[in-house]
Amino acid sequence: MAGLIPEEKINEIKQAIDIVDVIGEHIQLTKQGRNYLGLCPFHGEKTPSFSVSPEKQIFHCFGCNAGGNVFSFLMDLEGYSFQEVAAKLAQRANLDIGIELTEAEKKKDIPNDIQQMLDAHDLLTKFYHHLLVNTKDGQHALEYLLNRGFTLPVIEKFQIGCSLQTWDLAVKFLGKRKYNVSLMEKAGLIIKSEKDDKYFDRFRDRIIFPITDHNGHTIAFSGRALGDSHPKYLNSPETPIFNKSSTLYNFHMARPTIRKMQHAVLFEGFADCIAGSKSGIENGIATMGTALTDDHVATLKRNAQTVTICYDSDSAGIEAAYRAGQLLTKANITVKAALLPDGMDPDDFFNQFGKEKLQHEILHNSLPYMSFKLLYFRRGKNLQNEGDKLAYIEEVLGEIAKLEKAVEKDHYIRQLASEFSISLEALQQQESQLADSLQRNNSNKSISTPVKQYSVRKQMKNLLPAFHTAERRLLAHMLKSEDTAFKVQEFLQGKSFNIDEHQAIFTYLLAYYEKGQISDTSSFINFLDDSELKRMVVDIEMMDINDEISDQELLDYMKQMLNYEKLLVIKEKKTLQKEAERQQDYVQAAKIGMEVLLLEKALK
Repeated sequence: MAGLIPEEKINEIKQAIDIVDVIGEHIQLTKQGRNYLGLCPFHGEKTPSFSVSPEKQIFHCFGCNAGGNVFSFLMDLEGYSFQEVAAKLAQRANLDIGIELTEAEKKKDIPNDIQQMLDAHDLLTKFYHHLLVNTKDGQHALEYLLNRGFTLPVIEKFQIGCSLQTWDLAVKFLGKRKYNVSLMEKAGLIIKSEKDDKYFDRFRDRIIFPITDHNGHTIAFSGRALGDSHPKYLNSPETPIFNKSSTLYNFHMARPTIRKMQHAVLFEGFADCIAGSKSGIENGIATMGTALTDDHVATLKRNAQTVTICYDSDSAGIEAAYRAGQLLTKANITVKAALLPDGMDPDDFFNQFGKEKLQHEILHNSLPYMSFKLLYFRRGKNLQNEGDKLAYIEEVLGEIAKLEKAVEKDHYIRQLASEFSISLEALQQQESQLADSLQRNNSNKSISTPVKQYSVRKQMKNLLPAFHTAERRLLAHMLKSEDTAFKVQEFLQGKSFNIDEHQAIFTYLLAYYEKGQISDTSSFINFLDDSELKRMVVDIEMMDINDEISDQELLDYMKQMLNYEKLLVIKEKKTLQKEAERQQDYVQAAKIGMEVLLLEKALK
């Protein structure tokens, strides 16, 4: 299959796609050192043994030995052909590879009514955007946005549009394209009148902000009123394709930056997220008019180690930020909080102070979550009042007791002691009692064991023979270096590996390099036709070896490999020697014994 698509096109796709992003959409991955670990989707397991390497762009399960690259993952999981996977990944990366999926292939496994809803949203996104930027009817909406600090590139990036004052423009637009009106009502795009059973547009005389899913498909809209209409913001209802509890605004565009930085900025709404983008914050995402959920947290955990919360700084926003921080902390995500002054939201702050100031407040002036909690627990308390002061100290010590790092604990305890002129020893003693109480409570609950990186050695019931390990290590180094592969070829002089599969990999690898390909295991996997060899290559590639191999190490491995044949001969001769002794042919036994000694001497 791979041969039907030019090699350079496949390489383009590989460079544009991150395997962690793709696999992370199917299973939850947790960063462990250089790699990511999760539960294998190819066999049932409770302890993660499925490893994904962003550096090598391959995956490997140490439990069932499944392995490969991003192409083979989707082929095995979804049952797609190589061409289907290549076309889908190219489409995802906005690359033209010269092949097109048929309509049936594009919509494979998607129910017809769901696909119609997606198509209708896509069409209306383009239509509303066209009305805004290319028509006189949309001129007043465009001027409104430009006066609010929007630029044409920002409007294009977020595909912002506008709807007109007419009652049935979208109804007619979709009707001419043969979309079923009742299905469009179910999709939340139009509304049925209770009086005369006629349909009218949900969004009229509004700025239209498309809401996309995590793959970039429009699934809903939010419309901001241009006149005095109420509500100020009108959102699509929840539908079969739109679920607020699992949707994060701008995630599909922010994900590459989030993955690269391992850091996401969480806003309370899409307007604030766009303000962040206008300020150069490309890792910003937002919830859709709902509190942060477990689904949102799971998505963030797969993609980031740190989340900075930037909600409105009024009372409701601070309360929401605290609850979001608790959920994120529970998921072992590092949390920071950006507090804007005077109860402002990021959109208003941007319009008043500009992009540099907003970027500084969010990225460089944010607080550790514990510092944010100190401010949170002060709310509604008069710290000049003894009762309020003691209640505050009690709450803060309870939070300090939950901290894992001793330095952090010491820092905040000293801060309390200094602020309230309380004995440091007394605070430390009370914190220690609270920490002990927490530990006792936790010991009565089932605590999940931290995930541990599996190793090939742990999975093997018996250690491999020396020659077997030597062959695997040779292949691992040859996968890293073309020069090493040809050195081994020259040394062997026609002799072969002892393991048939190893010899097959060696032969394919030489052919791969002779075609002018560079050392890249993910590309080499596409070069192989046999699925078992692909899995074995990934298994070998995941071995822990030095970046470079010395000449002496290379010779040692090859000597171990070639000695195996001699060991087989020695074993056979020793059997013959014992048989000669049993037959009391001691002359023949001595002769064979001398041959064994010479062969064993040659091994050294």
